[in-house]
Amino acid sequence: MAVIYGIPNCDTVKKARSWLTAAGVDYQFVDFKKTPPDEALIRRWLQDIPLETLLNRRGTTWRKLSEQERADAENEEGAVRLMAAHPSMIKRPVLDNGKQCYAGFQPELYETVLAGK
Repeated sequence: MAVIYGIPNCDTVKKARSWLTAAGVDYQFVDFKKTPPDEALIRRWLQDIPLETLLNRRGTTWRKLSEQERADAENEEGAVRLMAAHPSMIKRPVLDNGKQCYAGFQPELYETVLAGK
């Protein structure tokens, strides 16, 4: 079963969930607000997703960080701690199809990696 991580009111997460439902894909949704990812899970994602992709430096949460926090995010260890403390800084949604993890929603990618459902 696929697992999709995100925030329910995020437009991109809504699109991904709608796509999964329409495609008949059995999936579990994990809400970052109710079940924040821990550092171990974020490290698992980083095995498949580059840090530059997973860490969202364009959102309001990033802009609210201090200069020191931003500097700490320049290395993986600091970035992992930051994403665990502020899950809204993680590019959404994160999809785990049981074999690999992906960040963001691209219908063509979902079609390819979930073809076996």
